[in-house]
Amino acid sequence: MERPAWAPQGIDISVPSVARIYDYYLGGSHNFEVDREAARKAMEFMPGLPKIMQAHRAFMRRAVHYAVSRGVTRFLDIGSGIPAFGNVHEVAREADPAARVVYVDHDPVAVAHSRAVLEGDGLSAVVAADLRKPCDILHSHEVTSLLDPGRPVALLLVCVLHFLQDADDPYGAVAELRDALPPGSLFIASHASYEGMPVPEQQADGAIDVYRNIRNPIVMRTRAQVEGFFEGYEMVDPGLVSPPLWRPSGPTDQEDPYAFSGFAGVGRKA
Repeated sequence: MERPAWAPQGIDISVPSVARIYDYYLGGSHNFEVDREAARKAMEFMPGLPKIMQAHRAFMRRAVHYAVSRGVTRFLDIGSGIPAFGNVHEVAREADPAARVVYVDHDPVAVAHSRAVLEGDGLSAVVAADLRKPCDILHSHEVTSLLDPGRPVALLLVCVLHFLQDADDPYGAVAELRDALPPGSLFIASHASYEGMPVPEQQADGAIDVYRNIRNPIVMRTRAQVEGFFEGYEMVDPGLVSPPLWRPSGPTDQEDPYAFSGFAGVGRKA
């Protein structure tokens, strides 16, 4: 298999990557046949997986607009993945050209491509780090230099928390990040769940098995479990809901049924 210029040396391009599979679902071009094959296997059980990803990303864009409308123009996007149309910095700067963004991911392809996209952008940066180690993120040069101390920050964890196992202490990681945020900061998150899925749980498990087989298992959490990540925040109306129902920009009755899978919400730190 020929290695394209955008694929960093040292990565095994014969092994599927969650970031590249996500890129494929969103219609991107930074993926390999091995990624597309894994995605197609998952879609045999859940054909609407691209619709789910698109709905969560649309929620992210609306939440970013909300943040800027409330005066929050500093963003920390953890698990940002491979850049696709409508990235956080693009959406935020539609409303405030001075918005600053730090992207964080542990996938080398996502980091390398993000750095290429943001080359010369003095208001954005990329950190190679893992959500499981919040200290590495919080003390990185990019975060400390770009996100002004004391100014509210919008922390984004969109479609990433369900890749953390309970043994990884995801609640502890989220709490550590929360405690480091100034008052007035926002927590923007979405999470996979069986709730809202238009297929039986047993069928959905077939897609989840695909991720387990590529050593990136997904944890499907309940509403109550997802609400636990928002401890210490005041929920912004309408609370924790299906992604299309969070402050929709138009009618939702024509949305694809798959779009209502999982939960999304925004919390504010008092």
